[in-house]
Amino acid sequence: MWGRTRAWVVALLGLAVFATALEVVYLKHATRRLFGDLQGLERERDALNVEWGQLQLEQSTWATHGRVETVARERLGLQVPPPESIVLVTP
Repeated sequence: MWGRTRAWVVALLGLAVFATALEVVYLKHATRRLFGDLQGLERERDALNVEWGQLQLEQSTWATHGRVETVARERLGLQVPPPESIVLVTP
């Protein structure tokens, strides 16, 4: 009787060890997959940061005083008013 109980305990423990080993393999695979996803997202973040820097540089170029004045003259036909038509308003 003791022999049968012992065999069942050994079989149950063997099954538990096998199930644990399968879980370790699965978790290792999932970790590697998630790490690959993380690296891909980091590359995407870096590319977006580069693009953001380029866009900020472009925005600062388009917003320079000289550029705004040129566009106002050429596209909108605006011009600087003569000094006698300028009125200063004081609070």
